[in-house]
Amino acid sequence: MSEAVKAPETTGQPAAPAVAAPSPAVRQDPHADAKRQRVVTPEYLFHEAPRTKEFITGSEAAKEAIRRANVDLAIAYPITPQSETMQLVGVLYGEGYVKEYYRGEEEVGVMAAIAGGSRAGVRCYTATAGPGTLRGLEGIASWPGHRLPVVAMFTCRVVNAPLAIQPDNIEVSYLLNCGMIVLHAENQQDMYDFTLAAFTISEKNDVTLPVGVCCDGFFVTHARGYVRMQDRSMKLPPREAWRGAVPVLDAENPPARLSRDAPVQKSNFMAYNIHAVWQQEVWAAVERSRKYINQYMGGLLTAENVEGAEAVIIASGSAAAQSREAIRICKEKGIKVGLIKIRSLRPFPTKELRALCGNVKLIVVPEFNYVGWLAKEVATAIYGFSTAKIIGGPRVYGGQSMPVELIVDEVESGLTGKKSTNVAQSSIMGGAVNEDDVAHFMRSI
Repeated sequence: MSEAVKAPETTGQPAAPAVAAPSPAVRQDPHADAKRQRVVTPEYLFHEAPRTKEFITGSEAAKEAIRRANVDLAIAYPITPQSETMQLVGVLYGEGYVKEYYRGEEEVGVMAAIAGGSRAGVRCYTATAGPGTLRGLEGIASWPGHRLPVVAMFTCRVVNAPLAIQPDNIEVSYLLNCGMIVLHAENQQDMYDFTLAAFTISEKNDVTLPVGVCCDGFFVTHARGYVRMQDRSMKLPPREAWRGAVPVLDAENPPARLSRDAPVQKSNFMAYNIHAVWQQEVWAAVERSRKYINQYMGGLLTAENVEGAEAVIIASGSAAAQSREAIRICKEKGIKVGLIKIRSLRPFPTKELRALCGNVKLIVVPEFNYVGWLAKEVATAIYGFSTAKIIGGPRVYGGQSMPVELIVDEVESGLTGKKSTNVAQSSIMGGAVNEDDVAHFMRSI
């Protein structure tokens, strides 16, 4: 017989209430919002979609552009002042808006990896600044020749010794003649609009080139401004590399002869001719991007109050913001001054400048660098098409801010004939009436 079951002993205490088993925690999908994004056409996104205004930094503006850009691969390497931007792009990766993201070991490796990703057919994004730009420049300069539709942000800073981390856009002069498209953002709104449009422009079949979106570090990246943005539920169509003008890299059948192809590598006429023809095609593609910059960005430049102005200021980047305040002061003094803001440096708005500057008497070109690369571009573009006196300055560098009074002084001295105390004579072209001055100025370029 089995033993009888013993009754539980009682202690005189009330029985403990039954405790329900804990229900498993419901995990929310961190990628849920990204998965709900819908693809819309660039035409709708840029021209028709409603926008709301937010007060954000330039780094946050770049982040929001990437959120809507359907980016496949982003590679980061920290350098001030772009580190915050790529950190925020890393947040987007965690939220599912960027498919792949990692930190490289240094700039050379980052630029090479970005090239590999773009060759494989995916949409790529990276950012760098100052010494990082120069360290990665060999790879960056190879992107156009390989016809890689990459978008890179350059948050410009000092590169000269003694080293500093302050804004100075001299590095733009290193980028202008690589064969890439170069845009220069004045503010947070430009940073957002230019970055988002860059992906569409770079991937057009008759362009297929990298786009560099530049800004003056800290002045744009770390400062806040109002940015009007489309709803985050929308994104650009994905890159369809199979439609592209240049075949993507076949990982199953790699081009083993790429670096050993005798006609290209040997020092003979064929090698020279192949390279020369390809360089011409790269720069022809830069020119073909004009129509898309007009279509998606609203033009290579903007002009304000140029008609009938006594003087015109031509500026890009943060210098355009300083110029607006200088124009306000000039207006209070009874001087009518117009503003031409250059948005695209490559391609350069040569035709547009010639049309706008034909009857201008004085042009002032303020810049945040020592060498005056924009003044050189302006003088070259309008030489022979305008008799304007061009003052290549004022210029500040090494991280200094630009007092608007410097710009006002150049406007007043240029109109009155008073000798400038801020701009060297070698940076002033005195107009067509004095051929020696013109020749001296052009030689200084």
